[in-house]
Amino acid sequence: MSVTLFSPEGTLPNAPYHHVAVSTGTRQVHLAGQVAYMPDGSPIPTELAGQVAQALRNVARGLDGAGATFSDVVRLTFYVTDWHPEKIGQFMAGVQAVAQEIDLPDPMPPASLIGVAALYEPSVLVEIEATAVLEG
Repeated sequence: MSVTLFSPEGTLPNAPYHHVAVSTGTRQVHLAGQVAYMPDGSPIPTELAGQVAQALRNVARGLDGAGATFSDVVRLTFYVTDWHPEKIGQFMAGVQAVAQEIDLPDPMPPASLIGVAALYEPSVLVEIEATAVLEG
């Protein structure tokens, strides 16, 4: 395995992500920000949980296209519009809704959640970037 995830003693306990990823592979995968685009062209979900779930599905699809999975991911970055700490329940509900379906590790790889004023369209509430490392 090219990625080892861990959280050293003294880091924030019970976080839904690991604090450190160490990779030994040689191929890097940088996934552009994924949103809740629906592959069949149907409208994107209107609530945060639904958008987080679908955006994570789209991240999984992008990783798969590169021959990677979430076990190869060393970094996730979540951009959420109009962020307030009270939204964490909705956010985590979206993560939990698809975690098993997409084999998202628990805890997740190192992750950042960044609040932004807006994304490229008013209906888009979340965008997710991923970086993975693969052997050879």
